[in-house]
Amino acid sequence: MLLFDFDGTLSPIVDDPDAAVPAPGVVGLLEELTARYRTVGAVSGRPVDFLAARLPSSLVLSGLYGLESVVDGVRADRTGVEVWRHRVDDAAARAVEQAPEGMRVEPKGLSVTLHYRGRPELAEPVLHLAEALAAETGLEARAAKMSAELHPPVDADKGLVVRELAVGAAAILYAGDDLGDLPAFAALADLRADGRATLAVAVETSELPASLRAAADLLVAGPQGIVDLLHALLA
Repeated sequence: MLLFDFDGTLSPIVDDPDAAVPAPGVVGLLEELTARYRTVGAVSGRPVDFLAARLPSSLVLSGLYGLESVVDGVRADRTGVEVWRHRVDDAAARAVEQAPEGMRVEPKGLSVTLHYRGRPELAEPVLHLAEALAAETGLEARAAKMSAELHPPVDADKGLVVRELAVGAAAILYAGDDLGDLPAFAALADLRADGRATLAVAVETSELPASLRAAADLLVAGPQGIVDLLHALLA
């Protein structure tokens, strides 16, 4: 089983999140891999609609850290999350009203992201805003790469997604580059302890968290390193 984060892994990081696209060659290579591996998928903080517009339809997709999924063409939301949609909308509206100049609000339906990429001096006020909105709405605030996120308080993260998709898999590879990928790496460690073959791949960039680097079995150089890895998996 092969699972990949999107931003910073399958796609280079860009200032405008809407402009992110897979690195050259990624789409075709992933499509080829789906013919050889039981499961090939993307596990991302992006909505599944975003992923589906940019990746092959043959992939399993998990969006918003497991709140949404598309498996065998069937789309589903995690149980218990739908009741929080209005709170997320409320938080997004409040974030727009209270945003420090230079912060970008990205509503994602079942979560919202507050971006400060390009304005690193806004890190502290953005994180404080996220925490305040979480206290007001009952959502959970999470730090992410050059951003803060607000999520429903539902048991879902990339580690849970890996465990669910790994049922019946003898070998699991997961590649990522951000703090949100740490639970996936932890899931791989648990699966390895149970006798599965696992490989945790960290994508090396100037923004790679030290904790993710320390937990990795393999480091590759940026999204191009992932392209090289995909070629190797097909060799």
